[in-house]
Amino acid sequence: MANSVLVTGGAGYIGSHGCKALAGAGWTPVTLDDLSAGHRDAVRWGPFVRGDVGDESLVRTVLRQHGIEAVLHFAARASVAESMQFPGKYFRSNVANTLALLNAMQAEGVHRIVFSSSCSVYGAPAESPIDESQHQQPTNPYGESKRFVERMLHWFGEAHGLRFAALRYFNAAGADPDGELGENHDPETHMIPLAIQAALGHRAHFRIFGTDYPTPDGTAIRDYVHVTDLARAHVDALRRLRDGAASMCVNLGTGRGHSVREVLRMVEQVGARAVPTQDAPRRPGDPPELVARGERAREWLQWQPVHSDLRTIVATAWRWQARATTPGQPAVATG
Repeated sequence: MANSVLVTGGAGYIGSHGCKALAGAGWTPVTLDDLSAGHRDAVRWGPFVRGDVGDESLVRTVLRQHGIEAVLHFAARASVAESMQFPGKYFRSNVANTLALLNAMQAEGVHRIVFSSSCSVYGAPAESPIDESQHQQPTNPYGESKRFVERMLHWFGEAHGLRFAALRYFNAAGADPDGELGENHDPETHMIPLAIQAALGHRAHFRIFGTDYPTPDGTAIRDYVHVTDLARAHVDALRRLRDGAASMCVNLGTGRGHSVREVLRMVEQVGARAVPTQDAPRRPGDPPELVARGERAREWLQWQPVHSDLRTIVATAWRWQARATTPGQPAVATG
């Protein structure tokens, strides 16, 4: 199949948006997902294979049968809090399964991969905004697993000629502006959908984890990036690798941080409803501030976020959440 790209985790939240972006750019996404977190009805733009990315034999068959030329690797566990409780689960899913994927790619002669990394590789950075040269000292097993995979990519490049783009997301948020896709994890752990659900009355309150951080209002600051902008960055990275660019690790963020209280105010403005809140202690592993410096993304990818102002992020997420919870309104839930 011409221009076929394997998308691991393509039934999930960011992966499904990535599939839509690939299809819009002329590629055929082939989704591999075990549906442990994703949703079958989110796979709309190409073939679907149900299976585990850690099944090396299966991955080799998919790569061969579909004529795969490159991989977008989204499949991973992604909860900081859960990783602190169950680190082994995270190293198995995020590291061991990726090793199986890389072995399958090497065996089948597939030498390009775009990897869904994370700003969690930096830990609690000494400076903000963060550029790619900053020291990496993850504060949780999730971030450690992402850093470990980046090192594997490097050494597979040295040994086997693998070329990669490791895209270090800051906080993915929002929903497809066309209304075709959105966010629905089970359990939900991301701030914006949780806040919206509290405003809509679908949960009793929104818990603010930490009100004593060394920030202007005492709550943690994060750099929110619209999921559609993230999806487009994967297509841009794939083009760069196809054109022969060298491997690269790249931050994906806006360069502007918003505190938890700022986001809550925006949810209340967009939805014209109050968000009931409850203060709670800090969660282990959460740094006070994570904000990107984005020069490398602009220079290497020619990428600029276009949907990532906070109001647009919240408005698209609100429309998705309201539609997804209204009887009689069909919606595609993505994990």
